[in-house]
Amino acid sequence: CFVQAEEGIRDLVRSRVLGDVYKRRLPRRLHDSRERLGTVAALLPDSLRPAVRPGPLDDAGWVLLVADSSAAAKLRQLMPALEAALLAAGWPAVPVRIKVLPRG
Repeated sequence: CFVQAEEGIRDLVRSRVLGDVYKRRLPRRLHDSRERLGTVAALLPDSLRPAVRPGPLDDAGWVLLVADSSAAAKLRQLMPALEAALLAAGWPAVPVRIKVLPRG
């Protein structure tokens, strides 16, 4: 019974430490996501620019949030140029995903 309690305490401490690490990384990731969009914004047509927002950035990749499916289709066509611009600007190569935001 005591061993289980001790393991529970260790798990709680480990969970808090991981939570603290995540909280410290979050502002940096938000900043980097906005900066990435700033890097590629000039490549977006004027009509598409307002429909694209920076989304989550993590170890698995970067998400661009778009207003609708037609904006997503246009953005997919531009993806090779956007990825090349990110690499040229020195951003690490990570997969870029596009997510259509729900209406409402």
